[in-house]
Amino acid sequence: MKLGLMLGYSGAEMTLPVELVQRAEELGFDSVWTAEAYGSDATSPLAYLAAVTKRIRLGTSIMQLAGRTPAMAAMQAATIDALAGGDRFIAGLGVSGPQIVEGWYGQPWGKPYWRIRDYVTIMRKIFEREEPVAHEGKEISLPYQGEGALGVGKPLKSILHMNPKIPIWLGTGSESNVRLTAEVADGWFPLAFVPGMMDLYTPWLEEGFRRAGGGKSLADFEIQPMISVRVTDDVAGAIARMKPGVALYVGGMGHRDKNFHNDMMVRRGFPEAAAKIQELYLAGRKREAIDAVPDEYCDESALVGPAQRIRERYKEWESSGATGLTLASLQPEGMELMAELAGSRDRREA
Repeated sequence: MKLGLMLGYSGAEMTLPVELVQRAEELGFDSVWTAEAYGSDATSPLAYLAAVTKRIRLGTSIMQLAGRTPAMAAMQAATIDALAGGDRFIAGLGVSGPQIVEGWYGQPWGKPYWRIRDYVTIMRKIFEREEPVAHEGKEISLPYQGEGALGVGKPLKSILHMNPKIPIWLGTGSESNVRLTAEVADGWFPLAFVPGMMDLYTPWLEEGFRRAGGGKSLADFEIQPMISVRVTDDVAGAIARMKPGVALYVGGMGHRDKNFHNDMMVRRGFPEAAAKIQELYLAGRKREAIDAVPDEYCDESALVGPAQRIRERYKEWESSGATGLTLASLQPEGMELMAELAGSRDRREA
């Protein structure tokens, strides 16, 4: 089981826990991840971390598609990968939600399925440098020939000779987009994944692999959900600390009729809680929304409690179908315990 460390995005101030990232590298962690919402961006911190680390992979979870063109995403990925010595960058992509896409970036929501497909196709062409990049897509085309175009756009080839195999991972959750992920991507961030969910996802993934052809299968594909980890004797307190974040995303991170996190709570068997949390949060009753988050919902997506409790519950994740876990926790004790359980340190020393 590979381990990743999630740094997320900034609060009001931009800081990076460099020593903790270096400790993760010492412990054999495979990757470190950044994110973006509408504050700090996901790529700049990884350029900094490239200079203070040696081996650990540097990934975005996620770069929001509306925030940059596919060409710029490819340029940023290739630049950081080169600065890091090569074979270290993972371009994790996702569409975000319509409130951010249209409200923050000023881009149309459009058709996310086709936008993702066009975006990944263009990035692959840029990485590979086989010919000047041209693409006629349903959502994105190069050269641009839409409204306002002068009609003089020219297909170009990257000046930088970049790593042609920079991996692309996608953060998706709907059936059509999970199939697309298996077809066009190298890895997957499954939203709100918990043990037992692979029975639902496997047929979707298998259909995507079939469309990809070439014998692509789960053996060629990374699946890395995010999980909260905290070593503590206070299980109830650890669960309580998770609830404000759950309430924010399930209740307020999206429109009432378009909230992927709310949809995932429903999919995991908590439809009444999902509806209540959203109703309370959108009404400004945030404290009540937090209190409405079920303990079980948090606990099944986390490894919290005394070390022995975590050891026992980790076995479920080992057999979950995930190839890795991204720790949404910066607690050193939790990192060290997970490195022991996953055998990360043993692999590094070998």
